[in-house]
Amino acid sequence: MGWLYQHVGKPVIFRRDPEDAHELAVRAMTLLATVRPACALLERWHRLPAPCRPVRCLGLEFPNAVGLAAGFDKHGTAWPAAAALGFGHVEIGTVTRHAQPGNPRPRIFRYPAELAVINRMGFNNEGAAALAGRLARLPGPGARRIPLGINLGKSRVTPLDQAVEDYRESFRLLADHADYLVVNVSSPNTPGLRELQDAAWLKPLLAALAADNRARVAAGRPRRPLLLKIAPDLSYPQIDAVLGVIADLALDGIVATNTTLARPGGFARVSEAGGLSGAPVGRRSTEIINYLARATSGRLPIIGVGGITDEASAAEKLDAGASLVQIYTGLIYRGPFFAAELARALAERQRR
Repeated sequence: MGWLYQHVGKPVIFRRDPEDAHELAVRAMTLLATVRPACALLERWHRLPAPCRPVRCLGLEFPNAVGLAAGFDKHGTAWPAAAALGFGHVEIGTVTRHAQPGNPRPRIFRYPAELAVINRMGFNNEGAAALAGRLARLPGPGARRIPLGINLGKSRVTPLDQAVEDYRESFRLLADHADYLVVNVSSPNTPGLRELQDAAWLKPLLAALAADNRARVAAGRPRRPLLLKIAPDLSYPQIDAVLGVIADLALDGIVATNTTLARPGGFARVSEAGGLSGAPVGRRSTEIINYLARATSGRLPIIGVGGITDEASAAEKLDAGASLVQIYTGLIYRGPFFAAELARALAERQRR
C-alpha cells in the first residue's frame, strides 16, 4: 500500500492545493467511517498480533502506541475511521469555545524535499458546542475502539485576561465526550496564545480546569485525564517552570511538541509565516521529550509529536521517554496506512 501511495496517490494529491487535499482526505475518512463493514475488516487486518501488548497510559488502554495528532480532524467528523487505518488513538481539534474561520488562505505550504509543512491555520473550527452535539450522537468513552482525545484552544476573539473562562466553557461542554483532554497553549498561529505558557498565566488556567475536573467527580461524573501541549521553542528554564505548575496541580501528562517558529537549515530563507512541522522539528522535539522524562524521573506520561516520518524517528521518541507518539505531517508524505505500518514496526521492535 505504501508503494501505491508513493507512486500513484501522492503525485495526484500533491498537484492539488494543500488545504484542498487536506479537506479531501478528511472527507474520504469521514465517508469510510460510514461504511462499517469496511472499517471492521480494515481494523481486523491492521490489528497487532496477540503477543503484542497494548499500551496502558493515563488510566486508559491503547491498542498500539501510534495516534493521529490534533489538527487533522478539526471538526470531529473523521475520527471514527481512525482504528480502521491502524491508529491506536486519535486527538481531534483544536476546538475553541467560539466558532471561527481561522486565518486567510493560503495557509498550508508543503516542502516535500524536507518532509515538512508550514501552516498558519489559526484554529479554524465550528466551536465547542457544535462538536459536543456531534459527539453526543456517537459512541462515548468506554464504548469506542480506541481512545479519543480532544484538544482545546483559546478563541481568537477572547482576550488573554478572559482565557480561563474561554477554556473552561469548552471543557464543560466536551469533557463528557473525551477519553482525555489536552490544553493547547502552544500554537503559534493565534496572536498572544503562547504567552499562556508563562507560569503566571498558565497556573490560573490549569488550576481552574483541574478544579472543574474535581467538580465532575463530586457530581458523580468521571474525572478526565488532563494534559498540556507545549511548544518546541521553550527554553529549558521555561520548561522547568511549566513542569513546576504541572507538579503543583498534579496534571496527568504532557504533549511534546507543537509546531516551531524556528527556521533551521534551508528554512532560514523561507518567508512564509506559521508553524513548521515534519522532519525539521524532529530532533528538537525528541530533545524536549528526553528532558521532560529526565526531569520527572519518567513519572509524567509524555505523548511525543514532531518529525515522525519512519520507524526510527518514532522509536527515538519512545526511547527518549514518550509513552505514546502521534503523527500528522508524516501521514501526508507516507500515506493513509502509515500509522498501521508504524504500529506494526514498533510492536515488532518491542517484541525483539
